[in-house]
Amino acid sequence: MSGSVSKIVIVGGGSAGWLTAGLLASQLTGDSNAPVEITLVESPDVKTIGVGEGTWPTMRITLKKIGITEKEFLTRCSASFKQGTKFVAWSSGNEDEYYYHPFSVPAGYGELSLASYWQDQKDRVSFVDAVSAQGYLCDRNLAPKQLATPDYAFVANYGYHLDAGQFAGLLQEHCTQRLGVNHIRDHIIKINGSPDSDIRSLSTAGGMEIEGDLFIDCTGLRSLLLGEHYGIPFISRAESLFNDTALAVQVPYAGAEAPIASQTTSTARSAGWIWDIGLQSRRGVGYTYSGAHTDDEAAFDVLRQYVSASQGPDIETLEPRKIRFEPGHREKFWHRNCIAIGMSAGFLEPLEASALVMIELAGQFITEECPVDHSSMSLVSKRYNKLFRYRWDRIIDFLKLHYLLSERHDSEFWVDNRKPEGISDSLSERLELWKHRAPWLTDFPYQDEIFSAASYQYVLYGMGYDTKVRRNARYQASSNAAQRFFVENHDAANRIIGGLPSNRNLLNDICRQAKPE
Repeated sequence: MSGSVSKIVIVGGGSAGWLTAGLLASQLTGDSNAPVEITLVESPDVKTIGVGEGTWPTMRITLKKIGITEKEFLTRCSASFKQGTKFVAWSSGNEDEYYYHPFSVPAGYGELSLASYWQDQKDRVSFVDAVSAQGYLCDRNLAPKQLATPDYAFVANYGYHLDAGQFAGLLQEHCTQRLGVNHIRDHIIKINGSPDSDIRSLSTAGGMEIEGDLFIDCTGLRSLLLGEHYGIPFISRAESLFNDTALAVQVPYAGAEAPIASQTTSTARSAGWIWDIGLQSRRGVGYTYSGAHTDDEAAFDVLRQYVSASQGPDIETLEPRKIRFEPGHREKFWHRNCIAIGMSAGFLEPLEASALVMIELAGQFITEECPVDHSSMSLVSKRYNKLFRYRWDRIIDFLKLHYLLSERHDSEFWVDNRKPEGISDSLSERLELWKHRAPWLTDFPYQDEIFSAASYQYVLYGMGYDTKVRRNARYQASSNAAQRFFVENHDAANRIIGGLPSNRNLLNDICRQAKPE
């Protein structure tokens, strides 16, 4: 097959489909020499699952590229600011034990690794408080910016918590009304093209034939194009990540002015962990757990106890929703002229909210590398598959890190997570290296690593990992600079705390400003 790639067809809506459509339409259209037409077709019956309601800071860049203002996004999606994740009871199981994985990198990052020098004061101050102001902000439910701060700018780095259904609705409206995306609501009944050739078109129940040069599969776990049509195998990663079920509820606040948390709170339990996400109008709470280590009834009781203890109503009135999934991904993600994005490509679990950022990264890759014609399709797809397989592997390593560092012995779930057969060679080797030095930039080959050395530092030293630092001449030479960074971070934290509003107050002010007179 030859010719230009001028018609891109996205199959499936939700966050995956509409985010991809927004990125492609905002970046690829408008070139009169190589015009690109983007069509999104989705079933009128499919509802957004909305497992992941947390984003990374990359979402600010994505929304800006797409052309959605921050005020519109915040008000339309009941969104709030997320500055990282708070992990409760992951190390010892004690409810008063916690640490943060914030979105701000440690002070001096890129110039000097403060993790090595923090070892001398680790009994007096947590790693996050020694190198960042963000833990202090989260402890106080403070916003990452002021009302006068421009859209997407910040005092402290941040992403968002959002309502996935409302987000998909906003993206759909923006893409169709402002970016020129063609939107078709219909059932696909046939994929035209044999499994050993490119897809030519899609036939719908309404009698349409939708032709395309590049087809993007955003059909969720079904993976209609890549999985069903092309038969690309699904690779289970359940040997490393045990969670395969989630119970999710929407919990109202105790009052209209209840504090909105600055972070996702992740609380470890006997067979998994509970997420707690604060939006403007409600909290999203869910228990994700291993079906091999508990049953649904026991999991329901765990979630009930958590909701009740956190000033929520009786869980029976909240209609919990059960979601089953198998952690894993496709063997490859781009085959011939078909790419799987979102849950069509794979899903692991909600920990560290990697689902939405993988959609963003996929959409950005296509905007930057989209083949001009079919002759280069195989070369681009080869690069894509290599990069994204690397990213899935690194996500699995990072998620597994949280479990295997735990010292909990209260259930088989935590004991089994530390067994060596579930730990990759790459993670085992790095942990061996980090016994004698902290994670650093040289440990990760890509400039845009999915999880950086900073993220590994926050988790390792938040969970009490012991690094025996070599106090050689190089260490001594940088000691004064390290102490200066510690002092500067402490002073900056005190200064920032006094100048930032609470999340609730800032979001209320933004929403009032956004209302028409």
